[in-house]
Amino acid sequence: MNWDEEHSTIIAGLDLGTTKVCVVVAEQTAERPLRVIGMGQHPSEGIQRGAIVDAEKTVYAIGEAIRQAELRAGVEIDSVYAGISGEYIAGLNSTGMVAVGSEGGWIGAQDRARVLSAAGVVKVPFDCEVLHVLPQEFVVNGQRGILDPVGMYGVRLEASVHVVTSSVAAVRNICHSILRAGVDVRSVVLGPLASSYAVLSEDEQQMGVCLIDIGGGTTDVVVFVGKGLRHSGIIGLGGQNATNDIGVGLRTTRTEAEQVKCTVASNEAVAYIVGARMEEILALARKEVYSALPNVELGAGIVLTGGGAQTAGVVALAERVFGLPVRLGVPVGLVGGEELASPPYATALGLLLYGAEQQQEKNQKGAQVLVEEPFDSVLGRVKKWLQP
Repeated sequence: MNWDEEHSTIIAGLDLGTTKVCVVVAEQTAERPLRVIGMGQHPSEGIQRGAIVDAEKTVYAIGEAIRQAELRAGVEIDSVYAGISGEYIAGLNSTGMVAVGSEGGWIGAQDRARVLSAAGVVKVPFDCEVLHVLPQEFVVNGQRGILDPVGMYGVRLEASVHVVTSSVAAVRNICHSILRAGVDVRSVVLGPLASSYAVLSEDEQQMGVCLIDIGGGTTDVVVFVGKGLRHSGIIGLGGQNATNDIGVGLRTTRTEAEQVKCTVASNEAVAYIVGARMEEILALARKEVYSALPNVELGAGIVLTGGGAQTAGVVALAERVFGLPVRLGVPVGLVGGEELASPPYATALGLLLYGAEQQQEKNQKGAQVLVEEPFDSVLGRVKKWLQP
């Protein structure tokens, strides 16, 4: 992080998508809210379904996006919060319990950290690692529905969490490519989790909401209930599949097909092609939600975001598939980001909000490690991986 004369913090988010690599930079001071000051992007020809398939092209795309963002922001980027998504990501729910160790039975921050650590101990395949341990709720002496137990009295503390795991190889390849592009990795963040920071309100997360992030190569599905992440899943189809269908059907280029997809739904042939593919994606998303959470109540309905959410007619189609109210998820909460206030930039802008929250918590806790990030430093791990 760079500091200027006013002691401002520079935060950068890097969204590695199938269609584009996007870098957004923001500045934050004690006196002013988070303010977007620059953006850069470049086509990501080396990434498919969120995974790197051509390292050299990926490094070049990251480097170009970073240079554009630095030029527009007028600052040097030394580290990024990297958003990732792909079929190598998995999520599961877990619980843990500890005896309250604080003197007198009053629950302290260390007790909270211990129970989250206990809940985050899950069995994962040998080639996977834990990316996030996200609290859902705490239980103190049998009392459920507690969002933060610190300061309460009890002898037994339980926690329910959502654990996100990722392929070790996929994360190594992504972090290595970012490092080769000349910047460090502050944290690797689940893409739809980052998007939720930019497009979901606390009320929606409390009532129950499903966020569907339709990217170029994959579609991410996450469900929040009671402000906790209850389910995360990945579908191996995205907006690019609809674009490809149009390209084949109309015998046109991918660029022209993308423009047609977003603007010419009144054409009967195009509407049929796009509608069939998007209905398939939404039907798979519905199956993903209700297979994992059969009795879930989505009081706030469905929120669509990501580049594929701009497809003409997709909101009405989603309402028909889910039988619930659906809205378009547009990023909010950042000053200076009005030009980027559209679904394709939800993850990149959400990474800034996520990063700002992490920085604030670290400042409050000093050198204490955040329980939501079980590793001391993604960068530290990557440097160890790369040692001869």
